[in-house]
Amino acid sequence: MATPLTKRYGDSLRTYFSGSPLNRVSFLRDDYKFLSDALTNSATRFIAMRNFDPAVTPSSGALKYLSYSDVKTTIGNPFAKSEKEVLAEWDSTKVYPLLVFLGLDESAEGIKHEKYSGVPYFALDVSPLQPSATSSAYDKALAQLATSITDAGAEFVSIRTNYVLNYNESAIYAMARSYMDWNLRNPFCAGCGAKTMSVNAGAKRVCPPTDSGKDKPSCPSRGVVTNISFPRTDPTIIVAVVNSTGDRLLLGRNKRFPNGFYSCLAGFLEPGESIEEAVRREVWEESGVKLGKVVIYASQPWPYPSSLMLGAIAEALPGDGEKIHLEHDPELGDAQWFPFDVVRTALQIAEQKSDLLDISPADTDKCPIKVPPSKAIAHNLMHAVVNDNAHLPRI
Repeated sequence: MATPLTKRYGDSLRTYFSGSPLNRVSFLRDDYKFLSDALTNSATRFIAMRNFDPAVTPSSGALKYLSYSDVKTTIGNPFAKSEKEVLAEWDSTKVYPLLVFLGLDESAEGIKHEKYSGVPYFALDVSPLQPSATSSAYDKALAQLATSITDAGAEFVSIRTNYVLNYNESAIYAMARSYMDWNLRNPFCAGCGAKTMSVNAGAKRVCPPTDSGKDKPSCPSRGVVTNISFPRTDPTIIVAVVNSTGDRLLLGRNKRFPNGFYSCLAGFLEPGESIEEAVRREVWEESGVKLGKVVIYASQPWPYPSSLMLGAIAEALPGDGEKIHLEHDPELGDAQWFPFDVVRTALQIAEQKSDLLDISPADTDKCPIKVPPSKAIAHNLMHAVVNDNAHLPRI
């Protein structure tokens, strides 16, 4: 039975990289007893990531999970001591494993902690260390671990263009990648410039008061919770623009896209903007088209490095509002109004693909344009308009 909201707005859309099956239990990230038990549990699953790419079993297209026994000799147990003790022993010259707690799969049997139970998930960075790193032994251990993963038949796969993971695993990976990237981008304190330390199981970074047992200069980040470094998410808009008569869709081709590849227009929000304002500004800056009504339709995490794609459907103002000119912003190589039937055909072809760059000459013979595969939010926005009439009133 359809509810009033469903009747008004339609069914909910699940987008790729969203809908994680894990309970993040974020309030337990500072409980090192829980983290230690979770880390060493025999059921715990580890996702190995090299240069942000996850280990994947090619035959199944699924994440390659490791157990604690696989990683124990490499990482030990970073949670064996309390956070207070770990902070007191901080030594900026040492290399520590980059480990992120992702949450609990409560549908399976694993750890039991108070009223919470399930299989713990962690992400572990096995990328080669920078040449300046001083712990050559740890670097060798990482290399050996990465080699053992590939020897077992797994591959480190770029998910950005090849959507091989299922929806649940894509969401788990998205969280892991965003946290990994944020940790690696923030090695120094914004307040004093000293090296920061990853705490809260990879979800926070702090500037410790001591280093190698010696007191450090004062830092504005200490003692003021708002100055501690937390992960950020950058809001980004992406929009399917319909012409005023409701039979054409505005698509653009970024200069970096392959020839013939078109997608919805997108861009970052700027400070002091609403989502609707950002949609109108970005479309006008990139294509010259002026918009009237803007409706938020769906959202999608985009872990490259950590954006939230805010998907919208909008209509162009009639007359001069629909005229395309690309003089404002050099980002687009082309933008055109495409008839719905052309977009439908392109969507049908794209639905057979998982790789964003999988474009064959035969596809070009069937349709003059190529569009993103079905797991991309751009594809879903186009589909919502040309196949589901999401731009029309619901009766």
